[in-house]
Order: sequence, then C-alpha cells, then structure tokens
Amino acid sequence: MLTLTQQDVLLGCRAADWRDALDQAAAALVDAGRATPEYRNGLHAREAQSSTYLGNAIAIPHGTPESRDQVRETGVRVLQFPDGVDWHDGHRVHVLVTIAAQSDEHLDILRALTHVLDREGVAERLAEADSAAEVIAELSRAPVIARLDADTLCLGFPARDRFELALAGAARLRQADCVNADFVAAIAVQEPVSLGQGLWLASATLGVATPALSLATPESVFVGPRGAVNGVFCLAAQGDAHRGLLERLAELLDAGDGETLADADAPSVLARLAGERAAAETMRVRVLNAHGLHARPARQLVQVARDQGLPIKVRLLEGGAEAVSAASLTKVIGLGARRGQTLVFSAEGAGAAQAVQAMAEAVREGLGEQVVAFDERRDVDVEPATTTSSATAPLPLPDDTPHPAVPASPGLAVAPVFVMRLPCFDYPERARDLDAARGGDPQAQKARLARARGEAAEQLEALIRRAQGGEVAEILSIHEEMLEDPELREAAHEGIDDGLSAEAAWWRGVDTAARAQEMLADRLLAERAADLRDVGRRVLGLLCGVEMPTPPGTPYILVMEDVGPSDVARLDTAKVRGLVTARGGATSHSAILARALGIAAVVGAGERVMLLANGCELILDGERGRIIPAPSAQRRARAELRMKERAERERQAYAARFEPGRTRDGHRVEVAANLGNTAHALDAVDYGAEGVGLLRTEFVFMAHAEAPDLDTQIGEYREAFDALDGRPLVARTLDVGGDKPLPYWPLPQEDNPFLGLRGIRLALTRPEILETQLRALLVAADERPLRIMLPMVKDVAEFRAAKAIVERLQAEIKAPDVQLGVMIEIPSSALLAPSLAEEVDFFSIGTNDLTQYTLAIDRGHPELSAHSDGLHPAVLRLIQMTVEAAHAKGKWVGVCGELASDPQAVPVLVGLGVDELSVSLRQVPMVKARLRELTLADARRHAAKALEQATSDAVREALEAL
Repeated sequence: MLTLTQQDVLLGCRAADWRDALDQAAAALVDAGRATPEYRNGLHAREAQSSTYLGNAIAIPHGTPESRDQVRETGVRVLQFPDGVDWHDGHRVHVLVTIAAQSDEHLDILRALTHVLDREGVAERLAEADSAAEVIAELSRAPVIARLDADTLCLGFPARDRFELALAGAARLRQADCVNADFVAAIAVQEPVSLGQGLWLASATLGVATPALSLATPESVFVGPRGAVNGVFCLAAQGDAHRGLLERLAELLDAGDGETLADADAPSVLARLAGERAAAETMRVRVLNAHGLHARPARQLVQVARDQGLPIKVRLLEGGAEAVSAASLTKVIGLGARRGQTLVFSAEGAGAAQAVQAMAEAVREGLGEQVVAFDERRDVDVEPATTTSSATAPLPLPDDTPHPAVPASPGLAVAPVFVMRLPCFDYPERARDLDAARGGDPQAQKARLARARGEAAEQLEALIRRAQGGEVAEILSIHEEMLEDPELREAAHEGIDDGLSAEAAWWRGVDTAARAQEMLADRLLAERAADLRDVGRRVLGLLCGVEMPTPPGTPYILVMEDVGPSDVARLDTAKVRGLVTARGGATSHSAILARALGIAAVVGAGERVMLLANGCELILDGERGRIIPAPSAQRRARAELRMKERAERERQAYAARFEPGRTRDGHRVEVAANLGNTAHALDAVDYGAEGVGLLRTEFVFMAHAEAPDLDTQIGEYREAFDALDGRPLVARTLDVGGDKPLPYWPLPQEDNPFLGLRGIRLALTRPEILETQLRALLVAADERPLRIMLPMVKDVAEFRAAKAIVERLQAEIKAPDVQLGVMIEIPSSALLAPSLAEEVDFFSIGTNDLTQYTLAIDRGHPELSAHSDGLHPAVLRLIQMTVEAAHAKGKWVGVCGELASDPQAVPVLVGLGVDELSVSLRQVPMVKARLRELTLADARRHAAKALEQATSDAVREALEAL
C-alpha cells in the first residue's frame, strides 16, 4: 500500500489554473523518477473523463489505464496550494495527491483519504499548514469512531432488572476487547439513567480502549421500580467518538421509535441505530465492483440517487455504520464499501420502493464498470439432499476392509445395516403457493405452526415417559425447552408476516439459530445446534405430513448422519445391535446416549457410510473404532467368536462385580461410577461400583427454574449417600457457565465458553450459591465419606479461595472433616501439580477436557475428533506428572474421564500409578475384570511402552503388540 513521507510533500505551490496545477503535479512525479514526461497526458486524459476532485479541497489526479506504461515506479506526490486552485468542476482545491500507479494502488490512497472528507476545517488547515509533517498528519489522521456492531449487542438476555442488563452490556464490550475490567466495575456501581420509552443508559470512561456502544435487551420486557425496561445502553465513552451514535439514538427517541428495539433482532437494531426508520422501504444489494465503491462508481451511484427526486440513505450492512445520504459523494466514498459487502438503501414516502429498487439495479449493473456477479444462494434453505459432482462424489466403502471411526461405546456387533436417511421435506416458500388444505393468510399459517408445535410437544412428552429418566430423558427435556423458545416462535411469525409458508418460516428460524450456534466453534454449542435441528425437523415433518423411515423388524445396525435424542428414544434396543454415525465425536449426544443404553457404537465415520446399502452386513467394533462392510466368511466367523468370548467375559465380569478392584497380583485400584443423577446411585451399587467417583451436581441446578434451596439440595445428595451405604462419594461442585447456562444465573455470551467463565471460576463470583451447595453436601453426608472436588482449577489460588469457604462452613455446622480435591482438566494444573499436592487431599483427572486442552482439538470436530485421543503421549505425561506429585505427598489420584474405561488404557493408567478409575456404571464390571487380567508389572510395562511413543496411533499399535 502507498504511504506518504515528508519527501513526497511540496509546500507553497502556486498555479494559474487547474491545468497548470496538473502540469506541476506531473513534473513532480517526473523529477522524483516515478514517471516519464508523457505521463502528463494521462493525467489530463483522466480529468477529461471525470473530475478527480475528492472533497474537502482535495483532488487525487492519476493517469488512465493506458498511461500506466509511462509509470517507472509506483509513487505519490502531494502538492499544497495555499491560495487554492479553481478545479474544472467548480470546486476549490488546496491539495493535489498525485499518483503514479502501475496497477490500482491509487485505490488504497483513496480509501485512506475518505476519513478526511467530512472533517470540519480540513480545507483551511491544509491551506495554512507550514510543514510537510502537518499536511501528512492531516491526511493520515484516521478518526476514532465508536464501535457498534453485532458483537456489541446482547439481545434477549435473561435479566431481572436494569442493573443486570447494564452489566451484561458491559461484559459484552469487554468480550469485544473494547474495555477492561475497570470499565465493568465502574458500570456495576452506577444506576442507569432513563432515556424514556423504556430505554436506559449507563456510561463510563474508565478502562475504555475503544469507544463503543452496547445494547442489552431483556428476554421479556418487564416493568421495574422506576418504569418499563425495554433495554439498557452501555456506553464506553472516549472523547467525541460516540457523539454520532448518541445523536442517532436521540433521533430515534424523538421519532418515538425507542420501543421498536425491545424485541428486535440484531440486524433490525443496527438498522434503527444507523438512522434507518422502521417504516422505510429498504433494499439490499452486494457490491460487485472489483475495487469497491471508489470515486468513479460512487459518482455514478450518487447521480442515480439524485435522479430519484426523494432522499435516499445508504449504509453498509456489515457493522453499525451510519446510514448516509446516497446523494453525497463524500459520504458514499466514506463508506469504504468493498466487493462482496452489502449496501442497504432506504427511502420513505411516495415512490420509495421504486427508488431503492433503482439504486439496487444500478449497483448490480456495475455503476459504469464491468462486473462479475456472485453465485447467490437462496435466502431460505429447504433441507437439501447432498449433491456432489461426479468428479468429487465419495466412493462407496470397499467390501471386507476395515474403515476407521471414533470409538464411542464399547462392544462388538454383526448385523445388516439400516441406513436412516432424512426424508425430503417438500414445501413451497411462499404461503400463496400452498395447496388449499394448507394455505391461508398469516393467521392461518401461525395457527398451523402452533398446532404442529403442540403435537411435537406431546410427542416429546411421550418419549420422555418412555425413556424413564436417565440421559435420554434429560436431553429430550432440553428439546422441550427449545420447542418452547419464544425467539424461535417470533422468528417464524416474522417470516410468516413476510409471506412465507409456515414450513419455510419455521425452518428458516431454526436453521438461522442453529447456524449462529455452530459459528461459535464450541463443541457443546455445536451439539446444541444438532439438537435444535432435530427439534426443527420434528415440527417440519408434522407440517409437511412426512414421517421418518420405519426400521426393519429384525436385528440391525443403525447408520445415520447423526443421531438425535428423539431418534434414540424411539429405538427398539432389543433389535438395534449397534450404532454408526457419519458425524460427531466421542462426546456428542449420539455417543453419550449409546453408552447410556449399552449399545456398541462408533461415530464420526464420514459421509461414505451413508452410501451403505440397506441389508448390507456390517461388523461394528466399538472398542477399536472401526467398521467392516460385507465381511468375508472368515472375518465374520472371527467376529462371531470374539462376540461369544466377549459375552462370556461380560457374564463372568457381572457375576464377579462385587469383588474389589485389584490386579491379579493383589494391587488395589478402586473402581467407582460416574453419575449424572443421584437417582442412579443405587444402580451404581448394583453394578458393583465401590463408590461414586464423579457426581455431576449440576443436574440439581438444571432441573429447577430457580436456584435450589438448601433443603432441596440436602434431599438430593442424601438420596445418593443413603444408596451408597457407606461407600465414598466424590461430588464435583457446580460446573456450569458458558456452554451450560442456567436460566436464573444470567451470563454474557462468550465466544469460547470452554476458555471462559465456568467451573470454580464462575462459582466464586456467586459465593452464596457455592456456600449453599457446600453446606448441603456437608449436612447430607453427616458422618459418611464425602470427597468434594472443585472443577476447572488452574492453580492453587482458586483452590485456597474455595477451601476457605469449606473450612468456615465446617466450623459453623460442626461437620466432620472431608477430603477436598481438584479436577485436573487444565494443563496448567497438571504442570503445577507439585504445588497443588501440598494442599489438596486428592486429584481426579478429567481426561476428556485435559485431552482437548492439551491437543487443541475440539472433541466434536467432524474431521479432527478421531485424533483427540487420551492415549496421546503428551496427555499421558501430564497424568504421570500428576500422579508422581500426588504420591510424593501421600495423596491419591483418580481418573474420571472416558479413558478410564478404555480397555487399552486401563493397564497404562494403572502402570502410571492411578489409584481409582471412575467409569459409567455399566462399565464397572468389565473394568474390574480387566484389572484381574493384569499384574502390576504388566501394567508398568504397558505404561513405559506408551510413554516411549510419539503419537497416539503409535501408542495403540505398541499396546496391541504387547
């Protein structure tokens, strides 16, 4: 990009007229060795085509494309004319920014200069400048503009008062890197002031890096002690940068349109605050010009606007830029619109629709330049069938050949496949195109949608009853909540009001919300997107009268793109031998549900599995993570023999499930159960668990509409202690936040919740909730063995903060001593294990998150999830460091992640010195059986061999060879 230096500036120039000034500019380029003398002709030719006057007393002469041969080296010369020069288009010029460019470098200069076009006093200061530095500073000083865009908005926030909304807005500004914690603290201690029409304002200047404006609106409009609350603006003020935003806000309020922000979506809010009236006719169009709206196309656009005979405004859709007059050249150039960005034209009054249409057509035609159109997609996507060209179409899986996938649920299955392909939902986009039975006005479409949503709710209720608790019922309950989401309903109603059919409006709302979640690049939120589409398809099927395919009546292996909870709830587990999905990772809902039901499963097998023919025989190995289509007779016989052997091992393991966990030579390893609900504690005992190694206590909080009180929590925890009958219980304190929000604990949205406010970090921000939980655990335990585990601890400081609370509560209620430990799931805590071991009573290693954080791989990533393996030597070394640090201080170490039940990993973990393995309750008997097959020497040999390897694949190959 061209830049200006002091050598490029010529001060105190005088010219008889504009031609003389142009000649001097050409001579300056020649003297600097930038161009030949003939380049002068190119400068004059360009002025003959159109004026290069830019605005604010600045012209930017440059040659024609034909004159580029006369450019020796790209460069620029700035000539100052203190007395001014009358340009040929009637403007007065004080500065010529003259460019010799071999391509289109002059466009960079043009874009850099757009910021000076509307700044008051620029012309005078340029004329009076007496140094080159002053001229450069005036031309180069970019204005500070207050930020307002989708990332500074916090809409539909579950707040109880305007103070929480102000803090939500401040937090959003901090997430956008506009402010620091000092700003948030300043907002926290001030009372928002009323702007009228239910809008409020809180502002501060402390801790502002970039001036910005946030708007936080409540989930539902409410009336507070001082009036209605439709939204709270949070202003990060700095100088005068925010003045324009406040002026547009004042105009909105003067027009009485403040209440329109209450339920508006982000594009509508940005449009209103850009100065675009709600009643205006609008039209969107993408800029097709290769170099964006530089001077020539901008001038054409301005002329079209002036020809319309009524005021037209234009703004950039991207960001929160002000809507400016489309008849102002400086304003239009100042937008800095580039190819691919979207212009939004607006106008009001008679002829407004035709005017904005004319503007859009002018842009599509190129504004006097040759343009290439984009490949536009339809705005509303019907669930499309996947289509690929013959050149890139995936090949079917070869017969009798192992195909890798992600192990999800252990087990071996041999059966014909049933490929569950999503049905085609065929419907018109516009309500007017529906048949007579489904057609009707918007009210009729809304009524159809309401009936379908009601029927879907009844179906979900029936499935929840059939599921009889557990993981399936819990996730289906989330589906119920999604179905009742008022934002989904309102989004669909808006589409219906715009003329869409109920089907198209509903799916557009669902798909838009799902895409927004997927863009957050977070594993659990991406899984929520899959759940949302599952809910959406249920309603869409009812609207279209489409039913899901019926599985065969004989045993089969189910193959799907991905499996939603409602799909699992419909499964006949007596017939489903195994589960294969094209997408997902080991922690996706399909994997979780398969493990809960005890079905052998692999996930993330790739799109090629969808090409399997129904009835094709398949071997599914849930332990090794592979499938084999159309196996040979010999391979099938070997698989059946393995199945018989496994069935016998499972029978023997179950019979010996109450024996203590120990190796063949007597080394003791406690085998406990992971629980997501206290109601399953008795089941854990029945499966032979020697205790609970991980109780996810958040189920107590997620099951209530408000924070459960002390008595409620005591009752829940006491149920588990009673069922365990003296066996130890490790209770993880509340682990919510970011990916697992609570409706009564509002938090700002985070770009990456897994690196945000969650676990103990979040709990310490609301110590009263943490204290109630800790008190409940201590009271419920009484004299029974309780081990309290703190999640997401990064160092000893967080542990000490929580320990102080526990010790104070113990003294208050005279509770017996309990073990207090931390969950090792962040690499920093493993690296700092020696300092933590000085103070904690135990460690429990959460290998799921530890693996994800160590390898920087999202476990739900469709392509990378297969590489997120807890047997990676980097993860194993962190486990080794943790165990060594703990044992040096006489502390015990458990593992509560999926790795603890991996048959290949069990010997490695035991060999590394792990004292406890906590697994899903169905896996308890088999893990104990695996221990009985080992000696401690065997286990240490496995661990040593694993630590010698460089990759997780090498680890597994080496272990298989032992």
